[in-house]
Amino acid sequence: MKIVVAEKIAGEAMKVLEAIPNCTVLTPEQFAIDPAQAVSDADALIVRSAVQADAELIEAAKNIRVIGRAGVGVDNIDVEVATRRGIVVMNAPGASAVSVAELTMGLMIGMARHISKADHTTRAGKWEKKSLQGTELAGKTLGIIGLGRIGTETALRAHAFGMRLVGSDPYLSPSRAKELGIELLPIDAVYAQADYISLHVALTHQTAGMIDAESIAKMKPGVRLVNCARGELVDEAAVEAALRSGHIAAAALDVFREEPTRNSGLLSAPNLLATPHLGASTKEGQEAVGIQIAKQIRDYLQRGIAQNAVNLPSISDVEYKQIKPYMGLAGRLGRFAAQLFSSNLEKIEVRFEGEIGGWKTELIRSAAVAAVLQSDTDEPTNIINAQAAAEERGVVVRESRAEPNARVNLIHLKLSGSTGAVECCGTIVHGTSPRLIHLNGIDIESHLEGIFIVVSNLDAPGVVGSIGTLLGKHGINIARLSLGREDGQALAIVQVDECVPPEVLNALRHVVSVHSVAMVKM
Repeated sequence: MKIVVAEKIAGEAMKVLEAIPNCTVLTPEQFAIDPAQAVSDADALIVRSAVQADAELIEAAKNIRVIGRAGVGVDNIDVEVATRRGIVVMNAPGASAVSVAELTMGLMIGMARHISKADHTTRAGKWEKKSLQGTELAGKTLGIIGLGRIGTETALRAHAFGMRLVGSDPYLSPSRAKELGIELLPIDAVYAQADYISLHVALTHQTAGMIDAESIAKMKPGVRLVNCARGELVDEAAVEAALRSGHIAAAALDVFREEPTRNSGLLSAPNLLATPHLGASTKEGQEAVGIQIAKQIRDYLQRGIAQNAVNLPSISDVEYKQIKPYMGLAGRLGRFAAQLFSSNLEKIEVRFEGEIGGWKTELIRSAAVAAVLQSDTDEPTNIINAQAAAEERGVVVRESRAEPNARVNLIHLKLSGSTGAVECCGTIVHGTSPRLIHLNGIDIESHLEGIFIVVSNLDAPGVVGSIGTLLGKHGINIARLSLGREDGQALAIVQVDECVPPEVLNALRHVVSVHSVAMVKM
């Protein structure tokens, strides 16, 4: 394997990568010589914030499987192109949480005690003690918008300063908020009550520009604003106007819409404390994000475990071990069904029955969809781009769950089009072995590995014997034979040791009472 580290990460993180067996690690200096050439045969790419993993660089990386961002944001990675190519994009969101939370508290203290202005005037030979009288954080209300890892770390530290905490986060349970000592409120109530407001949300179409003139008008006069999250959350013109009017008493911004920022109007506004995106810039924070992303890259390349992926559900090691056999089963059912399907594909339906219905099934569903679509195209389709590939083809994907009272876990897969359908069901036996147990309305058990002849016929005497005689005549050995029947119709799944020539398949189709014959290669 080959891993390209495009920007400097901690030495301990490099050791994690270098310890991967049979792996070559390219350094930032080697990458800089010729970026396109460096990634051309790479399995993985690690960036921080300076290198742009744009469409051009991604397209140059013909074999790449994963792109890791040693940090939180992925603005410098074209996630859409990566997803279409079937490349996992992952970040390291929690490693720098303490660093960002500590900076948040530092900026709040800086605003409360005029530290920046005090330093500047004292160095200028002034002694402006009276004009620099500050306020205490104790007893003030801090409104935290976004209570993920960083927001939670900020809350823990704010408690130590004796602050009252209110917060807004639709994904935090009331019980967890109570444990943290935070009163959950609607966001407008947070605006109305908070003396300090700190932003800790991700950038989405709902949060972009959330701090604008309208939201500022809902805030208490004299409020102080902190943003160590994303510059795009803030309407900088509105914040500048509020600073100049005094409605916002002070603002501390570590992030900006454009970095390095050239917004001279905002930078010249009174009572603005500006820092150059220092949130995760601590020795400990940089070591932590580097080590975390290195371990995540290693685990994905070696074991297929995707943690903190932004274009794929993130699962734990325990969850991955639980679903891995069923991902394999779903893929085999998809490949099996696709080779029997002869209509124009319009819909893929996946239904889960048993305890599996309560698991994180998106990866299992995607494994089935990818297998079906891969059977019909030369383009690479995998669990990352399966949904996008289906949408590009106009194929509807549906997932459902039966009542979780089945004794075993079952995956039902149905492919349908205007002129036909194929429906199958499978399970796992002995913990790891995938089995087909139902095909097109008939109960039948078959392995899902090898070469098969699938014969549909009228349930009549002599058909199975004729199949065996014809195969024997042509020197084709039968490894396994599975039979099933229902309402006068019968099904035979014959596992053979080698591919069956077209002329033999054609001869089988002419056996009396045979409706259809297909060869399936797994």
